[in-house]
Amino acid sequence: MDQSDLHAPKWQFSERARKLTSSAIREILKVTERPEVISFAGGLPAPVTFPAERMREASDRILRDTPGAALQYSATEGYLPLREWVATRYSVNGAQIRPSQVLITTGSQQALDLLGKVLICPESPVLVETPTYLGALQSFSMYEPRYVQVPTDDNGLIPAALTPELTAGARVLYAQPNFQNPTGRRLPIERRRALAAFAQGAPFPVIEDDPYGALDYAGEPLPTMLSMAPDHIVHLGSFSKVLAPGLRVGYIIAPEELHFKLVQAKQATDLHTPSFTQRIVHEVVKDGFLDTHVPTIRTLYRDQCTAMLAALERYMPEGVSWNKPEGGMFIWVTLPAHIDSMKLLDEAVAQNVAFVPGAPFFASDAQHHTLRLSFVTVPPAKIDEGIARLGALLRARV
Repeated sequence: MDQSDLHAPKWQFSERARKLTSSAIREILKVTERPEVISFAGGLPAPVTFPAERMREASDRILRDTPGAALQYSATEGYLPLREWVATRYSVNGAQIRPSQVLITTGSQQALDLLGKVLICPESPVLVETPTYLGALQSFSMYEPRYVQVPTDDNGLIPAALTPELTAGARVLYAQPNFQNPTGRRLPIERRRALAAFAQGAPFPVIEDDPYGALDYAGEPLPTMLSMAPDHIVHLGSFSKVLAPGLRVGYIIAPEELHFKLVQAKQATDLHTPSFTQRIVHEVVKDGFLDTHVPTIRTLYRDQCTAMLAALERYMPEGVSWNKPEGGMFIWVTLPAHIDSMKLLDEAVAQNVAFVPGAPFFASDAQHHTLRLSFVTVPPAKIDEGIARLGALLRARV
């Protein structure tokens, strides 16, 4: 059988299904599964950071003490003690977050899908950063929006660019203020205040997607926009980067009127996030574990980021530039304008090194001379070796 026949439709697909595309990152990861490939492609947490023993102990206690409830159907809103923990965690700087604002989701990717379902109509404008998180584009695209790119610079989204002309008719603004995927940028405090003030007068929600905020290498996180405008910001969080992504536990904090619609949408999607994994998360975090665990993750990632920045300085030819992130998992690289990173990837994989081309992170007007590097799953010696190979390929092209 011809391989293409495997994907030939036997039945009539919906118009929505015909427009679906695969994640560029997921497709690249298939290529990089070979052990000899040094992969800077996946935005995957380092497995060494997973607190497996603590989770095993938590699982044992749950299955010993509350097996019926842990393995039973549960409320769509989520496990109440975990919702209370999230609400307390975010009730800072004068903000009072209520458990009734918290919806536990099956990863923050589901949060994006639910928001798309309840907020986006075909052709409605959706405001996104330039570039933006590929997973958000993939999720929102199911609902056929018209993307409007908001200008950015080295400090992230520019609030002053949110003019009435740019935002006319918008249904949502999506932003990642902390160590953004893919650029690693962090929005300064002045811009957070400006964006929170904008949200208070906007006729649409501002989404603050924050999977990386805890991964500040100095351990000095900036206040969330949620804390500045708790009734106007929709905040997304996740336990994937601070515990383990395989648990698939995230959350949305939203005003009650939006929360209600999100609950209805989730009921139609999966009824509820798995009871067992929610209870494992709560059992692990309830006594302050993250306050001692997260600093070990920061130290590891900081050291590997330092190793990659040093390697880039050592091996990259003139004309290549990159940011120097203060946290998170990514470095954003800009190549000379004539180099297409998608074509460069083919050559790189042939040399057993991989990255993610930058073009898929743009809603429109893609910059093909950009790429994303992730350093968190690669030890320093391998980082040096992989960047050396990539630098050699680029020197041959400049």
